[in-house]
Amino acid sequence: MKFTYSKKEKLKSKKLIDQLFTEGKSVSAYPLRLVYLPSTFEKDLIAKTGVSVSKRNFKTAIDRNHIKRLLREVYRLNKGLYFNNLSTPHAFMILYIGKEKPSLAQIETRMKLLFEKFSSKISEV
Repeated sequence: MKFTYSKKEKLKSKKLIDQLFTEGKSVSAYPLRLVYLPSTFEKDLIAKTGVSVSKRNFKTAIDRNHIKRLLREVYRLNKGLYFNNLSTPHAFMILYIGKEKPSLAQIETRMKLLFEKFSSKISEV
């Protein structure tokens, strides 16, 4: 898997996002939460991913966009380590649920823990 986060990999479908939050399962590693749902996609994609930051906790768009940029960057750099061995395609939503602005290093350590929890949950099933 390449270190890219192309337009095809982004979760944009309103219908799939609604289904993700109603039927999906989640894993948490504070201040991050991963909601996932096995799904099927047209192409040979392994995962479609979206990121979200609460408007309640971060009032200004500058702060929300900065955190989303950090989340996407850490996802882009680490997805190959954890998602190469997925047997079924999944839809993911990564939520930032903390109340303070994080650094890149903080997000990276927590996201690695989050992906490890997800991998262990998937291997149980």
